[in-house]
Amino acid sequence: MRRAPAIAAAAALCVISPTLQAPPEAMERSESKLRFTEVGEALGIDFRYTFGDWAYDNILESSGSGALWLDHDGDGDLDLYLLNGVYLEGISDPKGRSLERAVNRLFCNSGGRFSDCTHGSGLGDRLWSMAASAGDFDDDGLVDLFVANYGPNRLFHNNGDGTFLDVAAATGLVGPATLNGFVKWSVGGSWFDADSDGDLDLMVCNFLAFDPGLLVTGREWEMPEPKEYRGQASLLYLQQDGRFSEVTREAGLFAPESKCMGITVLDFDGNGRLDIFQGNDHQANFMFRARGDGTYEEIAGASGVAVNDQGLGTGSMHGSPGDVDGDGLLDLLVVDLRHGSLYRQTAPLIFEDVTWESGVGRLLDGLGQWGAGLHDLDLDGDLDLFTTNGVAHILVPQSPALATNDGSGRFTDARAGAGPYFAGKRSGRGAAFADFDNDGDLDIVVNHLDHQARAALLRNDTSLDNHWVGFELRGCRPRTANGADLRVETTGRSLVRVLQPQAGYLSGNDPRVHFGLGDATRVERLEVRWPSGRTQAWSGLEVDRYWVLEESCNGAIGGGAQTAPGSGADTATTDLSGRSASSRIPPWF
Repeated sequence: MRRAPAIAAAAALCVISPTLQAPPEAMERSESKLRFTEVGEALGIDFRYTFGDWAYDNILESSGSGALWLDHDGDGDLDLYLLNGVYLEGISDPKGRSLERAVNRLFCNSGGRFSDCTHGSGLGDRLWSMAASAGDFDDDGLVDLFVANYGPNRLFHNNGDGTFLDVAAATGLVGPATLNGFVKWSVGGSWFDADSDGDLDLMVCNFLAFDPGLLVTGREWEMPEPKEYRGQASLLYLQQDGRFSEVTREAGLFAPESKCMGITVLDFDGNGRLDIFQGNDHQANFMFRARGDGTYEEIAGASGVAVNDQGLGTGSMHGSPGDVDGDGLLDLLVVDLRHGSLYRQTAPLIFEDVTWESGVGRLLDGLGQWGAGLHDLDLDGDLDLFTTNGVAHILVPQSPALATNDGSGRFTDARAGAGPYFAGKRSGRGAAFADFDNDGDLDIVVNHLDHQARAALLRNDTSLDNHWVGFELRGCRPRTANGADLRVETTGRSLVRVLQPQAGYLSGNDPRVHFGLGDATRVERLEVRWPSGRTQAWSGLEVDRYWVLEESCNGAIGGGAQTAPGSGADTATTDLSGRSASSRIPPWF
């Protein structure tokens, strides 16, 4: 869709009515209305991924890396950070030594065109990087970056002048050197306020204890499987005034043999507490329910999200949340190396497996799924589905998956006619969704691990007359409002979305919350439940624009609906202690 955007200032929440219908038994296929154009190189993104050599013979190389959308300079355009592998002595084939200069790269966005601004930014790291997550951990109004690595992790503090300073050592987020006897391997991190003290905390997802010397006897062409390695515990870090302390055991989250591939932090049951879903590789998944006292209870088995429809713990990549059937409850897509799982939430933290009834099983069967998401790609108000795919243990490309949703949670294969990218095969890993050109529809970037190695930026060129609205959230404290719940009411319809950019394998999506509205020309009511517990509501919002939502910091909970201003002016933000957010001095200065 090509519609001129508008940006304004406001805030919001909403109430949802159920519209559940019976899902189908089989996947349907039709000519798609969706259209995507691969525009990465034309718009300045010339990134090539490396896995350290050309051999592709171990699980580190096969895991790939991700992508992150963020507005690092606050200009309103989303920039792109692409993670990279690198030659590692003792692990990589010596013939790949020239790849020891490979770096992560930052591409700055100016009006929808990109330029490489890595040099001088401090973000051109030469570690083996898996994923990055954005969050303003010091509440100074500038987005910072946590980078999860095989080896020491990084925390890049945003200096506000286009440069970043690594403060991981000073803040306590480097991570342990080893876990279970081998180099710590982090594959993601999720920012949220775990203890409700107003500081942004971090849950770090660690994968497995990779032994480079482990070989497969009698299967020279195959690499060892994940089950042949020990796991590594994922770790929870609580922040106090700019320094982080690891509290995993105290919180009830310690699982030293787990093999985490992705962490999704959301209030799944609507009780105001942020729960943690952990997708595990060839193990049962975890669902940690927050008790409200800083501790968690693992209930994945009772919730119905521990295993797939065959009772197996598969190669789960990540949990991608979304209300696929419009009943107001968050459902969960968990992709893997089989046929994936779609879990429909029927009651608070109670899920049923609807993988095959919804058509998802037939769509994904036989595909090795990695990056994925549930997003409204055609702006009709229903969440559609995309996955990037590829065989894990050998370098074999596969077709991506794309499906539209009829609103009841029934998915139809939408690849036909969606563009040349969907007619071909690639080997993808991380995928991230964002409206990079601010035209109101969601685009997709995919970081590929194949012989082409080129990242793909898929611009959404779908031509529909549907409307949309988007929201940038600014919490009181912490400013990063991950976990916020937004509910929008239009004439005859209610929609729910959540703010959680870390909702796919190794990657971070648009930090704004996006709603497709179909033919609705006005938001009758918007209600936001902030992670702090405050609720705010607005009415009469114009559509086809982005609004800035700022949490009230005066201690008031709730309040009547009010019409949001139509200008783009921002208001000053003050934290709970009454200090200007920008007055908080980081401890490393």
